[in-house]
Order: sequence, then C-alpha cells, then structure tokens
Amino acid sequence: MRLAVAATGKFGADVLAELAARRELEYVLTRPDRPKGRGRKPSPPPAKEMARRLEIPVRQPERPAGLDIGVELVVLVDYGALIPTELLQQAEWLNVHPSLLPRWRGAAPVERAIMAGDRETGVSIIRLVEELDAGPIGAVASFRIEPDDDAGAVYGRSADFAPDLLEEAQAAEFRPQDGEVTYAQKIGPEDRLLDWSRPPEELHDRIRALSPHIGARGELHGRPVIVWRSRLDDDRLEILEVQPEGGRRMTLDEFERGLR
Repeated sequence: MRLAVAATGKFGADVLAELAARRELEYVLTRPDRPKGRGRKPSPPPAKEMARRLEIPVRQPERPAGLDIGVELVVLVDYGALIPTELLQQAEWLNVHPSLLPRWRGAAPVERAIMAGDRETGVSIIRLVEELDAGPIGAVASFRIEPDDDAGAVYGRSADFAPDLLEEAQAAEFRPQDGEVTYAQKIGPEDRLLDWSRPPEELHDRIRALSPHIGARGELHGRPVIVWRSRLDDDRLEILEVQPEGGRRMTLDEFERGLR
C-alpha cells in the first residue's frame, strides 16, 4: 500500500520521522512557507524541513484542493487545514490525534489538556471525516501526564506511540467515538497571560502547557517576560526560566542579577 503523510508542525515532523524509519513514503503534503521572525522571511514548516532531511518529495499547495493524491493511504498529523471531500474520496485518510478522543478535539489538544489539569492523555487514530476530529477510532493508547511535563514532553511521547498505533488501526474495526466531546481551541493572546493572583497549580499548568513553543507572558519585578519553566514547591510556585523582552532565555537568578 503506497503511503503519503500530510503534516506541517513539529509534532507532524516528529511523527513523519518515526514513520519514515519503518515505511517508504511517496511524498509529504504540507502547508506553504510562511513569513517568520523579525525579518519576516518565508520559512519552511518543520515537516518540510524534516522531509528534506529524509529526502522525501514535498507537495506544498496553497490549499489542499484539486490534487491527485496518487496513493492508497494518507496519514494526517498536525497538518493545519481541513481536507475537502474530493480528496477524502481518493484514498483512506488516518489522523494521528494527540488526545483521548472525543476529549480535546481541535487545534491545541495537548496544551488544553495540561491547562485544564488533566492527569492523563493519549493518542487516538481516527479515520478522517469532514467534521473536525469526529471520525471513528481504530486504535488508542493512553499515558500519564507527569506533574512537570510540558507540552513538548507530551507531544514527544505521543509521537513515539504513533507508528505502532497506525499499524494496529490498519487491521482494526473502527468504532464511533463515545463520551463527552470537548474542544481544544487554538491558543490565543489571552491564553498566554499570567495572572499572579491565580492559584499556583493553575499558573504552573499554564506555563508548562505553553512550553517550549509558545510561552506564557507576565511581569516580574516590573519587567515583561516570557516564563518558560516553573515548578511547585510545597504549593508555592517557583519560577525557573524566563526570557526578558528582546532578550534570551535565562534562569531566574540570571534575570534578577541583571536587575541589580
């Protein structure tokens, strides 16, 4: 069975690497290069960079429409756009979703799970349908979210599960999703703000949910900073790593020494 991967972000790139180690891939379908950084130069998405390193052909249309898929199976993971019916009808599409569906359908399942204080999450393999993350489930695995796990750790663990689950799903009987549906909305500017009057555990969950890729924002000693790492010590929040506006990441001690 000829296989392609539709992926864009870092999680998609990680799953792509895991699959390429086991299977020959025909191509990678990814999103267009986008302006990035202060210079706003067009930059390739992480999945495209990974495909280049693995010497896998890349398709990069502005919109996923009007394409000849040309394979029997497409694995979609962290792609970032809805697939139209005309493409779903050309092949079997399996989606790697890093949550225990139907909990946390949507764009930010790992971040929302950590921010909500979930102590367990997992990976679901679903057959792609037009409705967002609503397809039947072919395979699922769960694991614990440790108290100091950040989003990067959870995404990494999810990527490790993906290849075996995809093999399991291809031989499985798919079943409808069962349970309460919750939605993981895309992370917005308001989600990044730290309100120091909130409980320490809630603040810690927000910080680790947005690390190491987005960053929670707050003020320390009257200076705006991104807070990248923290921990709880006897129900007290301890800040470990920050990034001052226009500066580099540093420990809290380094930041405070620079204020003297």
